[in-house]
Amino acid sequence: MGDSPAKAYLVTGAARRVGAAIVRRLHAGGGNVLIHYRGSRTDADGLAAELNAKRAGSAAIHGLELGQIDALKSLVEATLGAFGRLDGLVNNASGFFPTPLGAITSVQWDDLLASNLKAPLFLAQAAAPALRQSGGAIVNIIDIHAERPLKDYVVYSAAKAGLAGLTRALALELAPQVRVNGVSPGAINWPDDAANSGQFPPAERARILAATPLGREGGEDEIAKAVAFLMSESGYITGQILAVDGGRSIYL
Repeated sequence: MGDSPAKAYLVTGAARRVGAAIVRRLHAGGGNVLIHYRGSRTDADGLAAELNAKRAGSAAIHGLELGQIDALKSLVEATLGAFGRLDGLVNNASGFFPTPLGAITSVQWDDLLASNLKAPLFLAQAAAPALRQSGGAIVNIIDIHAERPLKDYVVYSAAKAGLAGLTRALALELAPQVRVNGVSPGAINWPDDAANSGQFPPAERARILAATPLGREGGEDEIAKAVAFLMSESGYITGQILAVDGGRSIYL
C-alpha cells in the first residue's frame, strides 16, 4: 500500500505573524498549505519558497481581498487545483482597529464585519462540499474579547462575538462530517502598525500582562499548536472555543 496523500489546508491572512505560524505548524505536520494574503505578497512568496524548499509542491499562494464575497470560492478552487483536496480551513484573517462609540461609521462597520464575520461564513460555505468529502475541519481564530469586550473596540468586539456564535452554528450545520472549533488568543501579538500601536503603550501592555496569571505574552506558535490540535488531533471535539490566553480571561 502506498502512503496516504498529504492533507491540504487553506489559511487566510497567512503570510505573516500568527497566520504564518499556523501555516508552518500545519506544514510541519505533513500538510500542504494554501497561503492566502491580501497585501503581503512578498511575505507570502517568501513563506511559500521556504516551505517548498523543504518539500517540493507543498505550498501555494493566493491573493484576495476577503470583502469580495463572490470571489471567495476562488480560494477553495485554488486549494483544490494545487493539491486535489481540502481537509482544513483556518479563518485567521482579521481587521483590527478602534471604533469608540460616538464616532463609529458605516464604513468601519462594513470593514470589520467583512473580515471578522462575513468572509468566514461565506468561505466556510464555499469550502463545505470539499470538507464534507474529506471529513475535514474548520478552525476560526476568534478573540477573548468576543466574550469580554475591549473598550473603544465596539465593532471589533461585536464582530468577534458574532464569529464565536458562527463557530457553534457551523458546528451544528456541518456535523457529522465536518468539525468546527475556535481558538481565542489573549496577549499574543501587539498591533504592529503605526495607527494601532498607540492603543497599547508600554504602561497598558504591562497592565495587561500583570492581569495575566501566567505573567507573560504568548507566542505565535502557541496559537498554531492549538489550531493543529483542533484540526487533526481532536476527533470528538466540535462547537468549542479554546482560550489560549495565559489565563487572562479569568480576570477580564
